[in-house]
Amino acid sequence: MKELSTYAASIRSKVIQLSHQARTPHLGSSLSCADLIVALYKSHLRIDPQNAQDPTRDRFFLSKGHAVTTLYAVLAKQGFFPESELDQTYAEPGSRLPEHPSRNCVPGIEASTGSLGHGLGLATGVALANRIQNIDAKTFALLSDGECNEGSIWEAAMTAAALQLPKLCAIVDVNKWQATGRSAEVLALEPLHEKFASFGWETHRIDGHDFAAIDKALSSFPHPSGKPTAIIADTIKGKGVSFMEDDNNWHYRIPNADEVIAANKELGLA
Repeated sequence: MKELSTYAASIRSKVIQLSHQARTPHLGSSLSCADLIVALYKSHLRIDPQNAQDPTRDRFFLSKGHAVTTLYAVLAKQGFFPESELDQTYAEPGSRLPEHPSRNCVPGIEASTGSLGHGLGLATGVALANRIQNIDAKTFALLSDGECNEGSIWEAAMTAAALQLPKLCAIVDVNKWQATGRSAEVLALEPLHEKFASFGWETHRIDGHDFAAIDKALSSFPHPSGKPTAIIADTIKGKGVSFMEDDNNWHYRIPNADEVIAANKELGLA
């Protein structure tokens, strides 16, 4: 797992650099889900960067689209598009790499997201379409905990269970913050794992920064019960940099040059 940890550190460094360079927010949210996205793309998603529209591919929907810098960084590193393009054009006017993702803006971006609450419904539809077309592929949606405030998430959860879609996996990045406060103080979200289970899902609760735990949960999917799978991943907003961790100011704050250097030192990349 050391290789994955090193890889994830490089992704976090890139995300911090991009936030500083382009003056874009949502840094803490991007850092909390980095390990989950790295684990998916390095070990579990069956997608060919050179044939990103293959109809038999696995699909990944970043429902929490405000964290797209992490996904861009992983896609570039995996060869879906040039890393130089990310460095030079991210969030620039006319760029293929907007601050919130647009469907097919670059290879590997499956949907336009950022307006929260839609990703699980999209993933449910794709999982159903795959079954109808006899396509043996997995479909993943990465949600935020605050996003689970949206009723559309639970409509999709009920639908997926009723349709018995075992190739559908929802991963909830539970960093315990949303834009204006603690998630638990905004709405009574917990216990999320029990709620998904009560909706008819096979449910796991894990440490979302423990690569062994992430791998174990993803490797158990699809479950032989035929139920869709929900992985409730406890994470830390701003993970990887001590002065950003669990500090909701980094939902909107932009790092200055000195903070970028300090962050890279903590990540072991200075």
